[in-house]
Amino acid sequence: MLTLLKTIREAISRWWLEFPLQTKLMAAATLVVSLVMSGLTFWAVNTIQLDARLNDTRFGSDLGLLLAANTAPLVAEDNLTEVARFSSRFYRSTSSVRYLMYADVDGKVYFGIPYSEAAVQNSLSIERSIQLPENYAQNTDLPLIRQHKTPDGEVTDVFVPLNHEGKNLGVLAVGINPNATVVASSNLTRDVTIAVFISIWAMVILGAVFNALTITKPIKELSVGVKNIAAGNFKQRIDLPLGGELGELIYSFNDMAQRLESYEEQNIEELTSEKAKLETLVSTIADGAILLDTNLNLLLVNPAARRLFDWLNSDIIGQNVLHHFPRELTTKLSQLLTKMAVGETIDISDEESSHDGEELQPLPVELRISLSSPFRKSLRILLIQVFDQYRETVKGIAMTVQDITREVELNEAKSHFISNVSHELRTPLFNIKSFIETLSEFGEDLTETERREFLETANNETDRLTRLVNDVLDLSRLESSKIYQLDAVDMVQIIEQTLRTYQLNAKDKGLELSYEVEANLPQILGHYDLLLQVITNLIGNALKFTQSGGKVVLRAYLIKLKSHQTETNKIRVEVSDTGIGIDTEDQEAIFDRFYRVENRVHTLEGTGLGLSIVKNIIDKHSSKIHLISEVGVGTTFWFDLDLFQDAMNPSETHSLNQSNVFI
Repeated sequence: MLTLLKTIREAISRWWLEFPLQTKLMAAATLVVSLVMSGLTFWAVNTIQLDARLNDTRFGSDLGLLLAANTAPLVAEDNLTEVARFSSRFYRSTSSVRYLMYADVDGKVYFGIPYSEAAVQNSLSIERSIQLPENYAQNTDLPLIRQHKTPDGEVTDVFVPLNHEGKNLGVLAVGINPNATVVASSNLTRDVTIAVFISIWAMVILGAVFNALTITKPIKELSVGVKNIAAGNFKQRIDLPLGGELGELIYSFNDMAQRLESYEEQNIEELTSEKAKLETLVSTIADGAILLDTNLNLLLVNPAARRLFDWLNSDIIGQNVLHHFPRELTTKLSQLLTKMAVGETIDISDEESSHDGEELQPLPVELRISLSSPFRKSLRILLIQVFDQYRETVKGIAMTVQDITREVELNEAKSHFISNVSHELRTPLFNIKSFIETLSEFGEDLTETERREFLETANNETDRLTRLVNDVLDLSRLESSKIYQLDAVDMVQIIEQTLRTYQLNAKDKGLELSYEVEANLPQILGHYDLLLQVITNLIGNALKFTQSGGKVVLRAYLIKLKSHQTETNKIRVEVSDTGIGIDTEDQEAIFDRFYRVENRVHTLEGTGLGLSIVKNIIDKHSSKIHLISEVGVGTTFWFDLDLFQDAMNPSETHSLNQSNVFI
């Protein structure tokens, strides 16, 4: 039983908690009003009943005194017959009297209406008596009044002393019925009040139930649905079997949710596609892309930027970018980024914000910064503020970082190249012009031998100028996008042709020029003319930097190179000499354009382009030029070349396609 009561109480509690505050307040107000009205009604009823009781008391008292005054002499004469006759007429004359009783001084009833001992005398007679306060009749002449309840209602008892000529004869008891009209009105009012109270609460309860089932629950469901829609859950639906306006509202809500869901799916698909495109674009661009919020915290960093600043293995998203930039970059950008983040206008000339109202160069801001070790890079940085849709508030900063190290190096190399070419061209041209002018002005004063020497010098300078121009053109052609077709080449033939060309020069200088070539060398994959130029340049340099009595040896032999647990056959070509050697410091720059060893020893001449041409040709053969040198001992250059039959192997067709043509 207790469990059942507890369950019912919990159910009522949950039911009550489901109501909104407005409904609870309305219920409380209804309860207060109904209680107040019911209290006022019961107070009015009680007031009416009290007034009726007082009236009954007055009526009974007056009636008892009147009757006692008329019957006391008859009782004194013991004329009970006349008392009975008079009392009967009096009893029948009014309906307000319930009973009349006459009792002696001891309280024994000797006559009563509607029952009287005098009227009925038999063996079954019942003696009746009235219990009154002791010495009641002797002590007062006033009637005693009291009420008692009977099955037919409350009766007012009036006890009037029977006194005659100062003698107490007993007591007259008169029972007065309540006013029937007043009783009926009071009962009706009470019943109506109770019925109204019960009806009000029945209507309140029924209204609450109806409200919960038909209004509160749908509105609550709609409220939850709207919150879910606002939170982005467009799959929300309301399934309540209601008609009327609420039914139309629910139908409209479901239709709206369905449209929003369809629109969301379409937008998500489009946004996902656009996001994928944007992420692909940002991740594949060669320049670094960085996005910062107004606190300079990293929101986005593409792979290029991670590589530029060595952030590949760092989780830096959400951290302040100034804590991760190189020191030079942090010093350069700290104040600038801070001002841009708060929306200040930046003057690119001095990176100071405008305070005088002058119109400054608009964004974006472009900077060029060179980083020292360990980065050793030159960067071009583009900064632009990201505004909201109304272009009123700065939401962040976008940075584009471009590595222009190669560009800077090329510009420097270009300037250096132009400077060197200009210098190299100016010297022979000046010499040629000087000797020709001398011949033109003083030719008749010169001897035949002097004129011949001047012409020979001018011719040598012309040859030197021709070699310089040819080397420049060769190098330019090699560094351009010209395509060279590689084919089968007999390396022995190139070596023999080169030796025939330089054999006489070696003999004139007193040098021993020889070669050591392995027998039956297979053909290599290469370009005949380019490889001939490589060997020619290397032999020419060796002869130039080897003193009389020295040796120059050209070698070619088959080797096996291991790579990733595989062996590859290649032909190695070496050019060794016993010349002056190359210092370690020079070895690092020997293949740069216009870099000449004679710039340091000041003994020999040259264009400084020969080894640069060699390096470019070997690079186009997918190989690399190496050297070993010791000052005063000699120098050895070598490189490896692929075999033609390996390149033509069907299993390596892809490699051939990649190696056979170079751009």
